[in-house]
Amino acid sequence: MSDESVWFDPAEPNVDAYRQSKRLAERAAWDFMKRQDSGTTLTTVLPGAVLGPVLTSNGAGSVEVIGRLLQGRVPANPRLGFEVVDVRDLADLHILAMVSEQAQGERFLGVGDFMWMSEISQTLRTALGEAARKVPTRTLPDFVLRLMALFDRSLRSMIPRLGRAHRHSSAKAERVLGWRRRPAATTLVDCAQSLIALRGL
Repeated sequence: MSDESVWFDPAEPNVDAYRQSKRLAERAAWDFMKRQDSGTTLTTVLPGAVLGPVLTSNGAGSVEVIGRLLQGRVPANPRLGFEVVDVRDLADLHILAMVSEQAQGERFLGVGDFMWMSEISQTLRTALGEAARKVPTRTLPDFVLRLMALFDRSLRSMIPRLGRAHRHSSAKAERVLGWRRRPAATTLVDCAQSLIALRGL
């Protein structure tokens, strides 16, 4: 299990552009701070897949995964998984990091429970009943996703993550800042219910 002390190797093969950009941006911020003598400090918060209640019908990022499941736009569950973190808990973590002197110059992981897509789908179907009738129950074989990725460039970044359970620890945020997070199932259901209400799914 990884923690804040680990920076992934930029030379690692199959790292998608999104993850590369996040690493480059954070490293640039730390390098910039080393050159400053202003008394300003830096703290970084590194989240997992951010879900939870939405405020508008315009979904983005991780939330779209839930929207697609509810709409039946995912025929079966690929063998992908995410460390779910609630947007409300993540906001709390940012505030804690901002006001705590112990947070100065530190990195904090803000991740929650790891869940496979099949577990996410099952959670939604169990909690939402008829509202989740289009959520898939079958597993998508890896070779099918690989074949689809040949024709859909947006799927290619998923291929290296097939079957891989990346797990990280938020113990530092809990220990140093007193951060607490809600169960992933609660986050998923609240996210789905807000999408249903706003989009009429």
